[in-house]
Amino acid sequence: MKERIQKLLARAGYGSRREIERWIEAGELQVNGKPATLGQQINTADKVILHGKTLHLESRLRATPKVLMYHKRAGEVSTHNDPEGRPTVFDRLPRLRQGRWVMIGRLDVNTDGLLLFTTDGELANKLMHPSSEIEREYAVRVLGKVDGDMLQRLQTGVALEEGSANFLRIKEAGGEGANHWYHVVLAEGRNREVRRLWESQGVKVSRLIRIRYGEISLPRYLRLGHHQELEAKMTRKLYESVGLSFDDGSDWQNEHKSSSSKAANSTDKASHRPTARKKTTRHKPDPYARSRYRLGKTKKPRQDN
Repeated sequence: MKERIQKLLARAGYGSRREIERWIEAGELQVNGKPATLGQQINTADKVILHGKTLHLESRLRATPKVLMYHKRAGEVSTHNDPEGRPTVFDRLPRLRQGRWVMIGRLDVNTDGLLLFTTDGELANKLMHPSSEIEREYAVRVLGKVDGDMLQRLQTGVALEEGSANFLRIKEAGGEGANHWYHVVLAEGRNREVRRLWESQGVKVSRLIRIRYGEISLPRYLRLGHHQELEAKMTRKLYESVGLSFDDGSDWQNEHKSSSSKAANSTDKASHRPTARKKTTRHKPDPYARSRYRLGKTKKPRQDN
């Protein structure tokens, strides 16, 4: 079954739809020996070449997609390569045997916090598209005097260069002196939108941290510059939030186990032999198991902070 080239290559994890469209416009993609066109219908049987290399669409589409949380630090740029030689968010990501990491949204160089990466370009496109209205939550430290009228304007709407913008919700989060923390929520990802909204009211953002993107919140234990792959349960929840299905192979495994157990039961019934019970040995509880920890003879397993 054929589908648009941007969508198929994005699902295979070669890039986001926008990135693939740029490759097509630049003539960097070929299909069956001819330059690819926007919206062209293809399938896995077509020979697709990118930057002189043949793409293995079928094997890539069969691979289970991955989603990664990364705790970006201020000073890192959200790009693959930086002309100024600054560190990028891709420098610390794990290498992949198949596919490539597609960044979901961007963060300003001076902003730290949660960044999501995936090998599924279709998921990235859905999570970034304005029609999905995915919430982004930020912790903001504001320098300057903030009053109730200002907070009301920020939620009602403020005129920016490209049109009106506003926060969906604002919640005070403490602070002393001239600096106060607020948690703000947006449903879009315009360039430097959080900073520009506060600056329109005559105050300055002195610290900005993204703490949530859609269904995923930044864990307290995930340190700056570190990453963690999402478990299947959270990945499925993220897919469902944008109307996509997620298949990690567990359905096939459960079905395979079920059919195997049924076959074993039918064999036992056919032979009319009762299944032999395994002898089990009951172990007496160790009354000193907990006291060992108190005495320091046994160390507790180390946990990452």
